[in-house]
Amino acid sequence: MKTVDEQIERVRAFNRRWTEVLGLLESGLLATDLSLTEARVLFELGSEPAMERLHLRDLLGIDASFLTRVLARLEERGLLVSGPSAHDARRLTLQLTDDGRDAFADLDARSQRQVGELLEPLSDERRRAVVEAMTMLSASVGAGAAVTHRQVSIRGVEPGDLGWVVQRHGALYASEYGWNQDFEGLVARIVADYWANLRPARESAWIADVDGARAGCVFCCRRDEATAQLRILLVEPWARGLGIGARLVDECIAFARGAGYATMMLWTNDVLVSARRIYEAAGFRLVEEEQHHSFGHDLVGQNWELDLTEAPGRAPIAASR
Repeated sequence: MKTVDEQIERVRAFNRRWTEVLGLLESGLLATDLSLTEARVLFELGSEPAMERLHLRDLLGIDASFLTRVLARLEERGLLVSGPSAHDARRLTLQLTDDGRDAFADLDARSQRQVGELLEPLSDERRRAVVEAMTMLSASVGAGAAVTHRQVSIRGVEPGDLGWVVQRHGALYASEYGWNQDFEGLVARIVADYWANLRPARESAWIADVDGARAGCVFCCRRDEATAQLRILLVEPWARGLGIGARLVDECIAFARGAGYATMMLWTNDVLVSARRIYEAAGFRLVEEEQHHSFGHDLVGQNWELDLTEAPGRAPIAASR
């Protein structure tokens, strides 16, 4: 693992390279006479009919006096107008003029073309890797960590997903709980057995994507003719707070019910508090506990069950303490 100083240098090197790739060191952005900040203002205002100045400042995270100078230059050029807010006369509302909207449309088209030219030579896998890395970066660092305005989708497994499931379980549980590689080996066996013995009518698996990046998974496996087993639920730390865990569990339960199982069970450990709350909210009940030493720790294993013949329903998930 790299030291913090090495990681800092990698981030700085990326920043230098990315400013070159996007031409951010040139006098105007995207071969226009607009600065990066001016263009960003047009992009933000172009997405709304009107916006309060204070809200724009919060979005951009820049100094108020600097923003005032930027807005003045754009207003002098006839690209935007300002006036009192309809809700509070003490606040200013900003909106683009017709010329401003034309400038925004031109910038948007240039940006679309530039990024398209960057991605076009790449294979599907490399494009996916780029998008996934950028999503994780924006979700993990600074203001981008906010969970609003993110697109979540649930899909079936695709090539590369099975290895990702094993790798992320191993890395994440080592980081968050200190579990050793015995756990990664267990997940690898679960995934391998699932694929080797897959009965599509009775077993399935799902991946949660957030803005094109893999963010979670869950598997529904056959335990016996009457019993399905929910296995290896995972949600990435950077994607938590979006309700992904509950959506994955609901997808798994709905499949098991549709496949004709009477009961669904799962095995977990008492230290996995967030997951247990999701299971309880979905209607699972704890039926058995047993102490064991696994993955380098003394743990309390738990078996939970859900009666699939009862009417479906979800209780509210209790708030964290």
